[in-house]
Amino acid sequence: MLRKTILAACLGFSHWLSAATFALPTDGSNMVGTLQYHSVVAGETMSDIAKRYDVGFLSLMAANKGVDPFLPPEDYVLTIPSQAILPHVDADYNGIVINLAELRLYYFEPDKQLVHIFPVGIGRIGQDTPEMTTTISQLRENPTWTPPASIRQDYLAKGIELPAVVAAGPENPLGDYAMRLAHGTGSYLIHGTNKDFGIGLRVSAGCIRMEPKDIEWMFHQAKIGMKVTIIDEPIKVALEPDRSVFIEAHEPLTRSDGTKKEMIIPQELTWWLEEFGIKDQLARAAVLAQNGVPIEVVPAMDDLK
Repeated sequence: MLRKTILAACLGFSHWLSAATFALPTDGSNMVGTLQYHSVVAGETMSDIAKRYDVGFLSLMAANKGVDPFLPPEDYVLTIPSQAILPHVDADYNGIVINLAELRLYYFEPDKQLVHIFPVGIGRIGQDTPEMTTTISQLRENPTWTPPASIRQDYLAKGIELPAVVAAGPENPLGDYAMRLAHGTGSYLIHGTNKDFGIGLRVSAGCIRMEPKDIEWMFHQAKIGMKVTIIDEPIKVALEPDRSVFIEAHEPLTRSDGTKKEMIIPQELTWWLEEFGIKDQLARAAVLAQNGVPIEVVPAMDDLK
């Protein structure tokens, strides 16, 4: 029965196998997608499975805590984190929103009422990707790479002497497409990669990395001046139309100064629970779990007044 359920999920939501595209909810909901499940085949790794479903490596690990990412047991049923609460932003959903805490990029098309979701790699500790509200200032196909002095020094310490400019091609770590952000000196990019690893991880020097097939698609949707919002939101809450409540909690990022965002129940949810006399044990457990998938902490309560 479980295998039939897994097959049905894969058939019903096959868009997660290529690009995660969803209609924006029109009923007041703040969630998209449905959790899927995958029965491990002998020889598969979590990296293989993450690529197949186009989800982040760390996201897949968080949703399946305790499972060996390199040798998951054959026939073990993994939870695929293919459901998400939309991130909270001050303005209407428009353009690109990147939530660093969940290592995901959301591209909103309000005119089509669609949202596209992709895993991304972000800056490692010491080279944090900053939160920002900015725009795309440049689109470059087959970009060259001018590594900054700090990166050239890092490579030199490993015995690799980088040229002043790396030509476009298979040796270029920017991949085939790059979108420059207008923030600051313009040193931050959303780009592809020439490596078969690093998407859904903290591995970059501060830029946003995407899978080659994902950046190729995104590049051809982007326009100069498109809004880009980068946030760090480890806890997201959805109050659904039926008054059920879901929490999605991710492990908070450790920043270069050693700080992390606080993992506490959002104040507005605390007020809501107190108003209806609902205990917060489930909400606190969901926040502690940090498994990166929406968890129902209050069931539907249409009878509440």
